Amino acid sequence: MTQMAEKLIAASRKAEARLATRKTPFVFDCWYVAGYAPEFGRALRARTLLGRPLVFYRTESGKPVAMSDRCVHRSFPLSQSRLDGDTIICGYHGMRYDAAGDCVEAPSLREQCPRGVGVRAYALREQGPLVWIWMGDGEPAADLPLGDWVASESWPASQQYYHLPASYIALHENLLDLTHLSFLHANSFGTPDFATAPYEVHIDEEKGHFRLKRSVVPTRLPPVWAEPTGLTGRDAARITTSTFVGPSAHTVNGVFYGLDVPESERPDTQIITAHLPTPETATSTHYFIHHGRNFAVHDPAVTAFMNKQLEVAFMEDVTGLTAIEKLIAETGEDDMYEVSLSSDKAGLAMRRWLYRQAQVPKL
Repeated sequence: MTQMAEKLIAASRKAEARLATRKTPFVFDCWYVAGYAPEFGRALRARTLLGRPLVFYRTESGKPVAMSDRCVHRSFPLSQSRLDGDTIICGYHGMRYDAAGDCVEAPSLREQCPRGVGVRAYALREQGPLVWIWMGDGEPAADLPLGDWVASESWPASQQYYHLPASYIALHENLLDLTHLSFLHANSFGTPDFATAPYEVHIDEEKGHFRLKRSVVPTRLPPVWAEPTGLTGRDAARITTSTFVGPSAHTVNGVFYGLDVPESERPDTQIITAHLPTPETATSTHYFIHHGRNFAVHDPAVTAFMNKQLEVAFMEDVTGLTAIEKLIAETGEDDMYEVSLSSDKAGLAMRRWLYRQAQVPKL
């Protein structure tokens, strides 16, 4: 084939016009992970979230703070300034900002700094090892994207972070079509039978609910799951449910059991991986991961083993998505089109929903 039919190319481009892409504005009215709790300390830390440069620190009482990383006087980075008590003193002309972002002192002025002068401060909430940020203009949502299990001692967990040079939308779509486990992850936690296993899709585009459940039965589990669950060398079931929680969160729930165990005696063995993408820019993402389980609760060796194995697998995602982003950037618009398959149904619905959310006018 020298060229795909123009009719098919035109159809694919028409469909993509209603999908979220790298060019789609961010959805700000959402809780995003700003960082892990230990990253907020008594040193000023810079991080760009949703295209906005921010500075982080903790007050002397331990409260996390996030505000715009730009002095309103002459745009000097506050992250390159000095923390004095609970205030930041700009390293250029000494403007002082409190934890609420208000300018409380301007050394060149004899009188008090004019009321209303300051930088934007953002609402933060801590949940176990996670620090969430609300960057929207409206009132922050009452509930965080993830449940209480994140901070529960009954769900021992490990965390990982990757700077992903790719769109957060591509990461969400990656997680809603786990067919790629048999190929991209062939050397880690993928198995040949995963891609062809039956799956169920739940889609509610009005509410933004998207879920895909894949049942691989029977199968032989890869070491990362087989060793901690005691299922090495045994016929087992691998039930994986991938759920789009919102722009900032995606959970993958794995249930495993041996087929030689009667149904009434099967343990409730679950592993939940929370994939938490926070856009840095349109084509780069802060990729936070919180990986928990409800078994071997008091065995840190299991945590260490699974974490080491998962680092290999998640780096495969980072490598693959980075390669895609690079190739798209190098492809001219006249040559750019993508063909979707039936297994993309949930991912396409999610992208349509994100596109509509981004178009909602601000009140």
